[in-house]
Amino acid sequence: MILAACAIWSLISAGGRETGPEGVLLALLAVAAGFSCGRICGTLLPVATATVAAVGALLLGLLSRHGMPDATATVDTAPGHAGAAAALLVLAAGAACCAAAASRQAPLRFSLRLLALGTACAALALRSVAGFAAALGVLLCSLAATRMRQRLLGLAGLALATGLVVAMSWAVAADALPQGLMVSLEGPLTAHRVLLWQDALELAGEHPVLGIGPGRFAELSPTVEQTVHSDGKAHSAPLQQAAEQGVVGVGLLGSAFGWLLYVLWRSPRTTAVVLTAGAALTALAVLASVGNALSFTPVTAGAGLLAGLASARRPIGDGTAGADGTDGARGPDRADQARGPDDIHQARGPEGADGAANRPGDAVRRTR
Repeated sequence: MILAACAIWSLISAGGRETGPEGVLLALLAVAAGFSCGRICGTLLPVATATVAAVGALLLGLLSRHGMPDATATVDTAPGHAGAAAALLVLAAGAACCAAAASRQAPLRFSLRLLALGTACAALALRSVAGFAAALGVLLCSLAATRMRQRLLGLAGLALATGLVVAMSWAVAADALPQGLMVSLEGPLTAHRVLLWQDALELAGEHPVLGIGPGRFAELSPTVEQTVHSDGKAHSAPLQQAAEQGVVGVGLLGSAFGWLLYVLWRSPRTTAVVLTAGAALTALAVLASVGNALSFTPVTAGAGLLAGLASARRPIGDGTAGADGTDGARGPDRADQARGPDDIHQARGPEGADGAANRPGDAVRRTR
């Protein structure tokens, strides 16, 4: 329902104007397809599917320096590709850690976590400090999640962290932070990114409800027009959403992220798998809040795939913990509890309450 509402609103905000909602619709379709694929494959082969997804995302991240599939820019090393590479490496680390959390073999768990560590090191090889920090953070959160029992508390903390980053980017765009803090943040964020955020916030203020229309930020942003080889993005998903689809679009974007966390909270998988996937999706949301990560189909499809894997049904015969942290396997008396008294009597045969069969001489003894 949330994804359908996002698609409908993108068409409403694009109505009557020369806009391009195809990019938004393609991203939503990629998330839905990835989520469905993750739910199906996660039920059949959870560890194998997560491992293949991790290796695939790692390879795509390493190849991103030569241009990403579905890239909107025309040069091989466009600015947005750095954000896409970092996002793919974060998803690779998250998938590897989810596979490790779902595996019951200690050597395989160690190998998969080593793969996640190698993914973080690959981010350094691509000179992506943000990707390295995010992938390493996912690995550390995965290790800590093995000792947690309350998934709701962990997911609430992840949601709070995402909200703080979004609020920080909004405050930077509005120049609402103290001067010293603004100067310290402008260095790693770069002045060019801050100008893009300011353009997006200004456009959102001029068109607060419907926005300027999907795909029109590149046309109306003065910073984009003055930049050579620009990818035409605001390098902040919430701010670009506010500029192009108004405050309703921002609310729907936040609702979509909240829906993913809710799905993870209700997942029958173990708490370790759920919190690991939540940490990876939170890291992706943080990267998308300060960079251009969601404009690439492999990233959005990978996010949906990871969420689907972490929320899939347990394989048949698996007795891992359920959503409440207890063992999901049925006990020996669960079948009898699900049936009525008559069904139990018919299944057990003509036995008495004490479990002994009624023999012909029993009635004679009772009369005496």
